Amino acid sequence: MTIKAPAGPWGLLLLAWLLALFSTLAALFIGEVMGQAPCVLCWFQRAFMFPLAVILAVACYRSDFDVWRYALPLAGIGALLALAHSLLYAGLIPQRIQPCSATGPSCSDANMTILGGIPLPLLALGAFVLIAILLLIIRRRTAQ
Repeated sequence: MTIKAPAGPWGLLLLAWLLALFSTLAALFIGEVMGQAPCVLCWFQRAFMFPLAVILAVACYRSDFDVWRYALPLAGIGALLALAHSLLYAGLIPQRIQPCSATGPSCSDANMTILGGIPLPLLALGAFVLIAILLLIIRRRTAQ
């Protein structure tokens, strides 16, 4: 049995929504079930991923292929935040400009990994970038 990739814009839209939904549920699972409190940058990333799950769900229901107009900015800003978080986690951003305070969870703590050491900020970056790519493909395939 082979699984074919969704070729049409509706299938791509569905894939983007599933990715946003899975990312949202994973963030909630890590925070609420595993008890790992999100850092400041994680909160900001959630502020852009959670609405994507809702917006893309409505777009799937309505077959709204112009969703890229309002979902792409959310994915782009979320990707920039996740990139900054990934660079901070990797130690490429100086410690003195970290947005995380001493009282809350650290943005670059060793607890920021899952699945045997994959950094959560890198996973968030991948999810935002994939959603953005899918939205751009939808835009190209539905352009008049």
